[in-house]
Amino acid sequence: MKTRAAILVEQKKPLVIEEVEVPPLKLGQVLVKVLASGICGSQIGEINGVKGPDRFLPHLLGHEGCGEVLEAGEGVRSVKPGDRVVLHWRKGTGLESVTPVYESRIGRVNAGWVTTFNEHAIVSENRLTKVPAGFDVEAAALFGCAVTTAFGVVTNNAQVAIGQSVVVFGAGGIGLNIVQGAALAGAHPIVAVDLFDNRLELARSLGATHAVNSRRADPSEAIAKIVGNDGADVVIDNTGNVEVIALASRLTGPRGRTVLVGVPPQGATAAISTLPLHFEKRLMGSHGGECRPEADIPRYVRLVEDGRLSLAGVVGRRYGLDEINDAIDDMTSGRIAGRAIIRMADA
Repeated sequence: MKTRAAILVEQKKPLVIEEVEVPPLKLGQVLVKVLASGICGSQIGEINGVKGPDRFLPHLLGHEGCGEVLEAGEGVRSVKPGDRVVLHWRKGTGLESVTPVYESRIGRVNAGWVTTFNEHAIVSENRLTKVPAGFDVEAAALFGCAVTTAFGVVTNNAQVAIGQSVVVFGAGGIGLNIVQGAALAGAHPIVAVDLFDNRLELARSLGATHAVNSRRADPSEAIAKIVGNDGADVVIDNTGNVEVIALASRLTGPRGRTVLVGVPPQGATAAISTLPLHFEKRLMGSHGGECRPEADIPRYVRLVEDGRLSLAGVVGRRYGLDEINDAIDDMTSGRIAGRAIIRMADA
């Protein structure tokens, strides 16, 4: 069968929409009809080459989505045709397959264990987690990265306790959910810092008690007035900007935790005083919040079903697959607040 996909052909160039030929399934592979996909900053980083030259071009992209299983390959036991599933980049249960290669008019197109910028995708079993039939496709798509990473940062990395102060640099898709997760965990105050007022307004609606626009105010002074001169209990950076990382470390209290979610460009370094790290202050990088999809996603599904968690406000705008480059431009320019969601034509 053939399907349409957004392909990264050349770094720092728009994605190319092309038909690709879906190959036969191999051991541990699952054919999924993609219903919706989020766009994560990691994909924008891939497009812009922040980690250096890409030796796998051309290739497919996308690592958070929701879909329906059409066919399960040999050895697959955790999902079956007809199941609604979350597509996620963190490893879950099941087999890890080889990665698929698609054929197209422009030649061979590589792919990873999961891709979501395509109407149909071959996905490794361990990158799929079943959710209830009829579960909201946009919420399920956000469980692929934005929510699971953010809540994992709050609970696993930062280990936020009730009443602790939290500062979040970067109120994009993950940052907004970190704010929401911190509010669920009972943090106070929760300070969102960003360059764009629309994102800060959305952060307030999701639980931020304070908002700082770092274009107009010195974040060091503004945050000190909110959390006190001793610093915050938890400071989380989603930007990957090395100057912000250094600032985040300075604003963290003497026994606090600095958590780095955003990844700096290749070769960039942050200047950080290491002395406080010898006296209970902690600095750590997060790898998807160390989430376990097979355990965490069912818990978050229950929160949504019980009305304890709403993700409607996290979606900034919806686009079709043909509009994916517009969506990427809107995200990088700050024209939209919240996650950009790609809805497939027949979803």
